[in-house]
Amino acid sequence: MVLLTEPEEDSIPSSSSNTTPDITKIAGTTMDGNDTDGFETASERDVSDNEEVVTKDQQHDQQENVRPESDQIDEELKQREALEKANEAKLEGNKLFSEGKFEEALFSYELALEVAPENEIPSSAELRSNCHLNRGVCFFKLGKYEDTIKECTKALELNSSYIKALVRRADAHEKLEHFEEAIADMKKILELDPSNDQAKKIIYRLEPLAAIKREKMKEEMIGKLKELGNNVLGRFGMSVDNFKAVKDPNTGSYSISFQK
Repeated sequence: MVLLTEPEEDSIPSSSSNTTPDITKIAGTTMDGNDTDGFETASERDVSDNEEVVTKDQQHDQQENVRPESDQIDEELKQREALEKANEAKLEGNKLFSEGKFEEALFSYELALEVAPENEIPSSAELRSNCHLNRGVCFFKLGKYEDTIKECTKALELNSSYIKALVRRADAHEKLEHFEEAIADMKKILELDPSNDQAKKIIYRLEPLAAIKREKMKEEMIGKLKELGNNVLGRFGMSVDNFKAVKDPNTGSYSISFQK
């Protein structure tokens, strides 16, 4: 909020002052009583006119200086009103969510996001981040886990240390069997809060599932390669059975050997 400072009071001499005005300066005469050169000349009147113009210019400059401040105040008032409306829409979304009306709550949160100012105001960024998370929770309740991930990601773009958004995104990743991604979110939580035992337990639980999925993906990949190989090698009277995949127990990688 820009605060306009009150104008300073003009310095007015006291009526009781004993200072006597310099008559010679007021009358425009020299000490010997003769008129000063050019006292009533046009050039001096021009100087007086110029002084009036300067005064008007100064007033114009003052008005121009006040106008940007006034514009800034108006803009801040508009932003505050928009933020209040956005918060009202968010609270309505919370009410609908508590009633189990997730579709309606999604609409309220979306309205709040449309109204909230998109600028660097911390309170606006916080509100928008909250609304994205709340939309993510609604989508989670509706079983739309991909949308949950998208909304939580938007919330984290506004607040990278938003632990609740990381938790909810990890939940959605786990539902989709994105175990590696869920583990990554839990590890991010531990970076923000090393004492979070719940995150440690989830990582411990998900790591074996991630390993099983990696192995399964390797087997599926080998199966597809085998099918493709049989299609090609069949033209030459061979099959992939002539080739044996040997797994290295140390690295987990595979090597291929030819057998007749």
